[in-house]
Amino acid sequence: MRKKVRIPEGLFISCENCRQIVYRKEVERNLRVCPKCNYHFRIPAAERIALLTDPGTFTELDADLAPSDPLSFVDTEPYEARLAKAQQRAGLRDAALCGEALVEGMPVCVGALEFSFMGGSMGSVVGERVTRLVERCLEQRKPLILFTSSGGARMQEGIFSLMQMAKTAAAVARLHEAGVLYLSILTDPTFGGVTASFAMLGDVIIAEPRALIGFAGPRVIEQTIKQQLPEGFQRAEFQLQHGQVDMVVERRRLKRVVATLLRLMAPASSGSLPGAVRKPVSAPEKP
Repeated sequence: MRKKVRIPEGLFISCENCRQIVYRKEVERNLRVCPKCNYHFRIPAAERIALLTDPGTFTELDADLAPSDPLSFVDTEPYEARLAKAQQRAGLRDAALCGEALVEGMPVCVGALEFSFMGGSMGSVVGERVTRLVERCLEQRKPLILFTSSGGARMQEGIFSLMQMAKTAAAVARLHEAGVLYLSILTDPTFGGVTASFAMLGDVIIAEPRALIGFAGPRVIEQTIKQQLPEGFQRAEFQLQHGQVDMVVERRRLKRVVATLLRLMAPASSGSLPGAVRKPVSAPEKP
């Protein structure tokens, strides 16, 4: 009689793209990338920041900001109950993790959206944290790096959520006017009000392989236009071909690429960094 071998639960996982069964530890060693098809699994905001920044250099900012329920919103359950569940699941007060860090010794402000917190949706706290991070970049002339992973605006906050689109976009506009570098890194998925605001306003827009990027989802678009969409529509590679993103970068190469961009582009925008190029000051006009 053949002895049954019991495989511990969770030892293997199924890739969402190629459907192959892969060894979990092998995926984790590969930075949560499928070794069979190069599919990039979704990872938490804290892990994204840790993979990009120098070890031990990240300091979280505005962690005390917490969401409220301005509309006393109730759908299948009260908004307050949803928030409590999301906070427990994600270990964050809201869907944005923001702070300061170093990337290969270069100071930056960095933020990331947490998709496990209500789909990374942008409510008033997310908008406020992103805006404060941008303002810190303006004050200290540090480059800004933002990871996005979101379904869009948070409907439970209604107009308060939609106002964050204008608020964050206006803050980024001030960053551009000041000549401070902003790198936007789009991950799977980036949609709705986040795409329509700060996500697509970077000086350089980077996307992870096969990340879904758009405003409305492909199913909604097909139902609206009554046509079948081309293969790979809204994937990062499709967006690159059509000029919506500047580059598609694999996770293992991201830190190297970002560090190169900082060395090439940040000195011209920050007088505090080595090799900074200052704009010449014109002489005052004679009365």
